[in-house]
Amino acid sequence: MDAGSLRDRIHIQRRLPGGGGLGQPSNSWEMVASTWANIRYASGSETIRSGQVASKAQVSIRIRWRTGITAEMRVLSRGVEYAIKAVLPERQRREYVDLVCEVTNG
Repeated sequence: MDAGSLRDRIHIQRRLPGGGGLGQPSNSWEMVASTWANIRYASGSETIRSGQVASKAQVSIRIRWRTGITAEMRVLSRGVEYAIKAVLPERQRREYVDLVCEVTNG
């Protein structure tokens, strides 16, 4: 993998256990790793929800090979939050992992 293509600094976080008494998840996150990545916007769409236009962007984030990342985690980069929807490791040479994400706040 060409190191020059990894130009975006990202922070991978996991949700802390706990939450409300009604089974709601915790809103607190802890840092798992900071690494360099290549963020690519694959597609975008707009839908109408409750009379408001809502945008949804699909993003692929490529990082160097690592284990321990799950779809319950999120990625932060330059103030944008990305919900990880799928983790796709490249299994032949174990050079990289693609994180299929969705923008959640921007």
